Amino acid sequence: MTTAMSDQNTADLAADDYVVIGLATCFIKEDGEVHQVEVIEPIPSASLETLIKDIPTSYKLACATTVGAVLEGETPVLPAGFPASAQFGEEFAQRVFAAARTYKRSESSKNLIPLGTTYTNFKYSTERKRVLNAARVVTKEDNVKQHSHTHKVL
Repeated sequence: MTTAMSDQNTADLAADDYVVIGLATCFIKEDGEVHQVEVIEPIPSASLETLIKDIPTSYKLACATTVGAVLEGETPVLPAGFPASAQFGEEFAQRVFAAARTYKRSESSKNLIPLGTTYTNFKYSTERKRVLNAARVVTKEDNVKQHSHTHKVL
């Protein structure tokens, strides 16, 4: 029997709904130095379909599980096989709910990683570092230079 989630925003989800949780290598920039961290976060179905096709990714592994196995209410639960030193991504609960909904719409994605199994054959790479706290500062030099005749009536 499926148990409905308690929040009215998750009435369409049940504790036994399928979701994929991944372990990603990310980076945090502090005081000019870059520190490596491992982050646990849900992977939506469209992203999983892309990652399975040998696209370079920062994900080391992905585990197919259920919403109820990774959340107690809205409190994250460390999935089995994940290191205790890993931290949960921002807004973890809301992102789990959103990812679970993507698997409800794309039933074929559930076949990529069967429930209860872990996939580790990603094309793991940290060549392009995923910096979590990167701030984009737009400067005047970022403006595109236009030709002098662009706004003139000839």
